[in-house]
Amino acid sequence: MLDPVLRRWIDPPLDRAGAWLAAWGISANAITLTGLGVGLLAVPLLAFGQYGMALLVILLNRLLDGLDGAVARHTRPSAFGGYLDIVCDMIFYAAVPLGFALAQSDNAVWAALLLASFVGTCASFLGRAILAAGRRERDPGKRGRKSFFHAAGIIEGTETILAFVFFCLLPQLFPWLAAGVATLCFWTAAARVLEAHSAESES
Repeated sequence: MLDPVLRRWIDPPLDRAGAWLAAWGISANAITLTGLGVGLLAVPLLAFGQYGMALLVILLNRLLDGLDGAVARHTRPSAFGGYLDIVCDMIFYAAVPLGFALAQSDNAVWAALLLASFVGTCASFLGRAILAAGRRERDPGKRGRKSFFHAAGIIEGTETILAFVFFCLLPQLFPWLAAGVATLCFWTAAARVLEAHSAESES
């Protein structure tokens, strides 16, 4: 929901950084994989209660996630690059609840609920892209140039990262925060299914 607003602020500096990295011959896929490696460090950091350091690597992961697309736009964007990016994103998103589950046994049920809701949003997002490809729908482009159809929702990348920030700043409230985010994720998944059905009825 907030992604279009954020992109207006971050795209220009990311584009300049992407052009510089591309000129040095750094590939977008290398940045994607580096970002995943950095992001996965959040799991042991969260497990041992190092919430400040975990927040740092989470934000660094998101910075690298923005840079890989910027580099791709200045080199040669590929379908595989977009595929690799979304796979790494989903692994990273799943890793953060896992870290909180390992940090406190009381978090486990709520982390599991959050993971289940992430499966719902992921399935609705990727499934919508498959439908759009089959129908030859065009992405409206409000969230920047993407390698495939981008289905909007209440919970998108910006909202997920904001949730992770609050998780790390207020770890004692993780069960309540996770329950709220999970509710919005399930709502997002349901809304995408309804939107896909509506689009089919109109076609």
